[in-house]
Amino acid sequence: VKNRPARVGRNPRTGETVDVGEKYVPQFKAGKEIRERINRAG
Repeated sequence: VKNRPARVGRNPRTGETVDVGEKYVPQFKAGKEIRERINRAG
């Protein structure tokens, strides 16, 4: 899990600026077997 800091966003419909609070987001890290399969396939 990774912390995403607070930032200022924008509402695309109105153009109004919006404060977006900090949040925790999942972070994916590929395992060794997946990396090896991808490297072999490419």
